[in-house]
Amino acid sequence: MKRTYSLRKNSQFQYVYRRGKSCACRELVLLFVRGPRMQVGFSVSKKVGKAVVRNRVKRRLREAFSPQIPMLKSGQYVFVAREAAAAADFAHLQRSMNYLLRRQTLYREEAK
Repeated sequence: MKRTYSLRKNSQFQYVYRRGKSCACRELVLLFVRGPRMQVGFSVSKKVGKAVVRNRVKRRLREAFSPQIPMLKSGQYVFVAREAAAAADFAHLQRSMNYLLRRQTLYREEAK
């Protein structure tokens, strides 16, 4: 995933937390705000384990999101991993992410 797609500043995350529409499943929470640019951030709480586990979850989420980028509407996305995400394998995280994106109808019309 290109660096230009990343949410980096705390203020950007706070904006999405305050204004975003949320949708959740067992492993993930998705928050989304419409906007002119595509940006995404991944958040993993300290409840999810030690740093190694949290970083692994973030890497898996980034990898699962990368192929979706051309098919999605522009805006700011924040994925918050829950404790169940640490035990989930890559395919399961990918399915969960796809489920949340479809539930929020964030795919472009021509991508369906």
